Amino acid sequence: MPPRVLHYSDLENAYDTPERVARLAAVVADRRGPDALVAGSGDNTGPGVLSLVTEGRQSLDFFDAVDPHVETVGNHDLDHGADALTDLVADAPQRWVLANVELDGEQYGAAAGIRARTTVDIDGATVGVVGVLDPATPTMTPGTDHLDFEDPVGAVARECDALRTDAGGTESGRAEVVEAEPGWTGADESVDFVVALAHTTDEDARRIASETAVDAVLAGHSHEQTATTVDGTPLVRPGATGALVFELDLASGAVTARETADAEPVPELVAALDARLDAAGLNEVVGRVDDPLSRERAVRLAGEWRLGNFVADAYRWKTGADVGLQNGGGIREGPPLSGVVTAADLVSCSPFDEPVVVAAVSGAELTAAAHEADGRLVSSLPDYWWGHVSGMRIDERDPGMGDTREDDTDRGARVDGGEASEPSTVGDGGDATTASTALDYPRIYDVTVDGDPVDPTETYTVAMPAYLLKTDREFPTLGRDHQVAETDAQYDVIVDYARECGIEAALEGRVPTRDERGYR
Repeated sequence: MPPRVLHYSDLENAYDTPERVARLAAVVADRRGPDALVAGSGDNTGPGVLSLVTEGRQSLDFFDAVDPHVETVGNHDLDHGADALTDLVADAPQRWVLANVELDGEQYGAAAGIRARTTVDIDGATVGVVGVLDPATPTMTPGTDHLDFEDPVGAVARECDALRTDAGGTESGRAEVVEAEPGWTGADESVDFVVALAHTTDEDARRIASETAVDAVLAGHSHEQTATTVDGTPLVRPGATGALVFELDLASGAVTARETADAEPVPELVAALDARLDAAGLNEVVGRVDDPLSRERAVRLAGEWRLGNFVADAYRWKTGADVGLQNGGGIREGPPLSGVVTAADLVSCSPFDEPVVVAAVSGAELTAAAHEADGRLVSSLPDYWWGHVSGMRIDERDPGMGDTREDDTDRGARVDGGEASEPSTVGDGGDATTASTALDYPRIYDVTVDGDPVDPTETYTVAMPAYLLKTDREFPTLGRDHQVAETDAQYDVIVDYARECGIEAALEGRVPTRDERGYR
């Protein structure tokens, strides 16, 4: 029989609801057979509550239960540092492949067993596997600046050619033949298929499918579920938190989505993860939600969001800042908050070991940052709404009014990551009207704080995750030099706020909604 692939990816905080990841394990076990390659495409150790307290090692419970063949590295797998990940890799049962990341000129993680490529014997067929990671990882994951990244498309092309020609030998000095084990081939065997595990942008995943000789691209990173072909090459992406497994026939390209919601959880895995939650004291009840708070991706990136308001309120409550700001990507998707809410439930919303900080910004810079909440105005973001606020309103200007401002002094700094110290323009290098017109969307926003229009010459304080001052991918006007104070970890702030003030949150018109903005 031709080999099948059972593909999962981006489990992230699924571990924090043990039954969820245990259902995924059950589906993999049910569909497994001698003709099946089990593969993960990264972010399968975190982020999440248990990932925070175990540095991702809770994933070993899942890996031991599922016994995958191969895995690649996701950006969130590096949340706890490059050394923590290699320690985990050394203890995991599967092989790890990563072809485009080096440390000090050498293959990252080689001592722990990470290789650029490998081969797996599946029921008489030999499958070559290569893995790659998004080169933008250092801008998304603090503490990864010391890693050197190569273009993932070129890396896959090189390793795929090596697999086709010498079945995974030492050509290019990047990969070594794995030790002889059941199911793992040596350098003398021919390769029948090659698959790429691509924890990359969708654009790069599609380029890998189109521009290299792989037979399939098993993608992760984006949480959009995808099953398509690109120039005849299958590309699948199962989305986040273990909702489904993709089953791919490598010979025919046929893809079947295996949903996990109705599977019977693997009881041993549930017990192991529950024990970790109990040991960490994360099952403490901190509040109750009568009107469920959604954590769906479609809601959190579509404009005003009740949970986004709650988190931004918590930051302002803790710090006394004029404004609270939370990026949409910093609150993770998962089951809704409903009924009894535990500390683990809240920590899983923002499971990053980052403090809440206070930044001092000019009114011009605050106005620019408010515009940067609209992903269409920032070149590194997809066109979703990325900002949730407290103490501030961002109102869409009537499109019939156009840009009636007399000068640029209240528009703030550039959105393309330029200098933030001087009031400049909103857009990718041009004025707000020109940049927006290029996007066929010539509107800008009116911004108020505590009911009053923002004064471009005044100073305002903004409480936010420290991450937003470290990256230029989101809210590029805001930088490290704006920080004036630091407080507790963001998840601790959220839990403390829930204990003191409850968890109810309402829609108040703080930012535009999806319908008001007229897209998606």
